[in-house]
Amino acid sequence: MPVFSYQAINERGENLSGTIEAESVEGASNLLSSQGLIPSKVRKAGDIFGLGTPLSLKEKTTRVKTSDLLLFTKQFRTMLKVGIPIVRILQVLEKHSENVRLKKICAQMARDISSGIRLHESFRKYPKVFDELYCSMVQAGETSDSLDQVFERLVMIIEHEYKVRSDIKLALQYPAFVSVALIVSFFVLLTNVIPKYLVIFKSHNLELPLATRISDMLYQFLMQHGDVLIITLLLSILGLMFYFKSQQGQYVRDSILLKIPFIGDVLKKANISRFANIFEILQSSGVHVIESMNILSGTIGNKAITKDFDNVRNKVEEGKGIAPPLSDSKHFTPLVTSMIALGEESGSLKDMLREVTLHYDDEVTYSVKRLTEAIAPALTIGLAIIIGFFALSIFVPMADLTRILR
Repeated sequence: MPVFSYQAINERGENLSGTIEAESVEGASNLLSSQGLIPSKVRKAGDIFGLGTPLSLKEKTTRVKTSDLLLFTKQFRTMLKVGIPIVRILQVLEKHSENVRLKKICAQMARDISSGIRLHESFRKYPKVFDELYCSMVQAGETSDSLDQVFERLVMIIEHEYKVRSDIKLALQYPAFVSVALIVSFFVLLTNVIPKYLVIFKSHNLELPLATRISDMLYQFLMQHGDVLIITLLLSILGLMFYFKSQQGQYVRDSILLKIPFIGDVLKKANISRFANIFEILQSSGVHVIESMNILSGTIGNKAITKDFDNVRNKVEEGKGIAPPLSDSKHFTPLVTSMIALGEESGSLKDMLREVTLHYDDEVTYSVKRLTEAIAPALTIGLAIIIGFFALSIFVPMADLTRILR
């Protein structure tokens, strides 16, 4: 996302300057206005009127990973607890951060805070790094003078997210490795091993078995149309990548993912766990239910579930409670709605949400294990079939050739 330098006037009539991420000059101006500032000059960072240091190509392309954000939040929390001023915290984080993008963001934020911008307003300039949940909780902490507690809860949220993602990635490493091995084995055998033997077999006019004839046809097809196949495949991948960046494309992709056996089950349970965990922490932080619903709508990763949850949020805003609208949703299980209903009735919503989180954390772990147990044997069998097929393609005619040569 482009970075813009700006000059603006705050509510106290003070002149401020800094940088902000936005899609356009107009978008940057609107974002500044939403923060209570009156922009007087907005320019793309790095032009002759630039008021801040532009991000380098490396800084623009470096991604801030969940592990980077977790470390940043932990360090921010620790320094807040011992009473270090925010500007000094950001300066220390800039000095010690290993992520070049986060290092530059810390430097820009330190300048923002020094010029009078509030912390949550500075965070909101970097929506690709600090999401709406992060910014809203920091804003609540500034309002209630409990920033240290808010950062403690943010650490809990990010740690939970990091653990769930890490567990899923770890469980899928073996299936991914076998999948790559299967594809590589197929193409290596078909394009490098089989052709050498085919030349020998054909030179002796052997009657080739079915497996060898199929291998020959596949090889000839790849040689004649391989370039077209590669170009078509690359264009299809690029087309899908661009399509999936659109709102409609993301919705279609996520809807399909939810319908895939095992994978859809894992995604649904992971989103329920995330929903319950964040909702519980927001309630513990004193955030109003309606505001919590708005924040939660922006934190659900799956667009199909988000669209469904928006209907739930609208009904909650109409005063219909939380559990009844959730029970009408196809993405929230009866267990979730029952426990939330019980929490609403007994005044122990936070406790029930915590129980939902713990339950679905275990469910995600179990579902990922089932997914791995289902995929890994199938892929191993597939690899064995491919190797066995090509082995037959070689050894059967090789046996015939040996008899002829005798």
